[in-house]
Amino acid sequence: MRKYIIVSMLLLPMTTAVMAQSAFDLYQYSQRDMRGTARYMSMAGAFTALGGDLSAINLNPGGIGIYRSSDVGITFDFNIGSSTTESSTSKVDTDRFKFYCNNAGYVGALRLDSDVMPNINWGFTYNRTASFNRHYRGMVGNINNSFSNYMAGVSNNNGTPVEDLAFSDRFDPYLDGNAGWMEILAYNSYLINMVDGRYQGLMGDGTTGSATFETIESGGIDDFTFNFGGNLSNVLYWGISVGISSIEHNIDTYYGENLQNASVIGLYHDSSSGTDYEQLGNGTADYEVHNYSRTTGTGVNFKMGFILKPINEFRLGFAFHTPTYYSLTNEYIADVRFNYNANGLLPINDISYLNDGYIDEFYYNMRTPWCFTAGAAAVIGRSGILSFDYEYIGNQTMYAGDDYGEYTDVNSDVEHYYKPSHIFKVGAEYKLTNNFSVRAGYSYQTSASTDAVSDGWENIYTTMLPTSYEVENNTQQITFGIGYRYKRFYTDFAFVYRDRQSEYHAFSPVVYTDGSRDLAPTAKVNNYDNQIVWTLGIRF
Repeated sequence: MRKYIIVSMLLLPMTTAVMAQSAFDLYQYSQRDMRGTARYMSMAGAFTALGGDLSAINLNPGGIGIYRSSDVGITFDFNIGSSTTESSTSKVDTDRFKFYCNNAGYVGALRLDSDVMPNINWGFTYNRTASFNRHYRGMVGNINNSFSNYMAGVSNNNGTPVEDLAFSDRFDPYLDGNAGWMEILAYNSYLINMVDGRYQGLMGDGTTGSATFETIESGGIDDFTFNFGGNLSNVLYWGISVGISSIEHNIDTYYGENLQNASVIGLYHDSSSGTDYEQLGNGTADYEVHNYSRTTGTGVNFKMGFILKPINEFRLGFAFHTPTYYSLTNEYIADVRFNYNANGLLPINDISYLNDGYIDEFYYNMRTPWCFTAGAAAVIGRSGILSFDYEYIGNQTMYAGDDYGEYTDVNSDVEHYYKPSHIFKVGAEYKLTNNFSVRAGYSYQTSASTDAVSDGWENIYTTMLPTSYEVENNTQQITFGIGYRYKRFYTDFAFVYRDRQSEYHAFSPVVYTDGSRDLAPTAKVNNYDNQIVWTLGIRF
């Protein structure tokens, strides 16, 4: 047998009967897209030192102090996206279309008869700060590792006895035992079988095959923010905000393998007794693992910031974002559909359901990273603006736990898997006339994954439902836009092109103590988004 079938000496991910989120879940729920008003997006969100925008005050609350009059507006986003999944043997494209309300808000301005404090402002904004809507699928040919072998290694490593996985009249392993739920599902769908006292997967010497996968995601993160601020002597603009975040994330994943010359279970028919017996033999294996998960919850955060304008032509901006403290609920279900044909034996095909098909749920708390943003902007004459932003996100500070304490394993994984992200933005605006403006911008975000994770040299711990995960690489955005002002009315349009690259992994690589490894089926995933953004507003 190949060496990855016997892996008990490895520190493979261990499953538990009670599900918990992984470091990858924490990271996904900590990310924010560049979304907001058309003016904000057309300048790549480089507004830390500018303010005066219904989205900018969510980036830097100090931007609310720039307002001299009240403002109300709404923004719509038409998103035309595509995903390209590419492996060594195939390339698959998937298209999608979505419509959002990106932003809506109101700012009220109260003018004071004071040179020290000319005005006090307050406001309420809604922002769709992240979208989970994605759909990609692909195929990997000539795989050299199987999910079934990976699960056999997990069960061997855990030392799980067969008695904890098998059903009987008096024992339900999902309710009465301590084995990992994915182990139970794998055993009862014949992905793993006990051979000579050890669990064995379907792939052995001479086994060949291919894998297919698909991921469909929907939902997003909505932020409702209450803002308050003002300015001091028209030099220092300050602001604070309290935000309430709402998450809804639905993810439906599929992973399947088609194997030839595999080690599979078949039925031997004893004609003398008329009884069918399970027996191991060589043949073909086709199976599909389906997972569905839904996460919902709310969180709260606090932001503070200011903009310094020492002279009219130059501004500096700084803002600090606390983590968002979430209380979340996760619901999940899974099944395996299998068809085994062993030579000389009767075929076996059926569906095995996780927890007998009942949807289960668990509750947990998480904390997103803290964030710091700084920016500088120059006003060029009466017609031009040039703005630069830098944002630091401390991904390694993410945290998970529940009412009984922290999830030490998950928090340790966070430190091993993630490093800080750096976002660089530049935006420009030029006023063609008193009514028309043109804008452009560029944004670049570095990968948050450590080198060991990106290069496949780290044993990865997931929730096991699903075992698949993505490693995100760099993200860049190119933006353009126009704006029109007439008296109190304004309307803006933006076009945003986003290129986000990642790598799909069906399950964890197996990294051996001798420095070698076996990789899971992987594929590159390129997500392209083309957004047309439209804002309508009025100032009074």
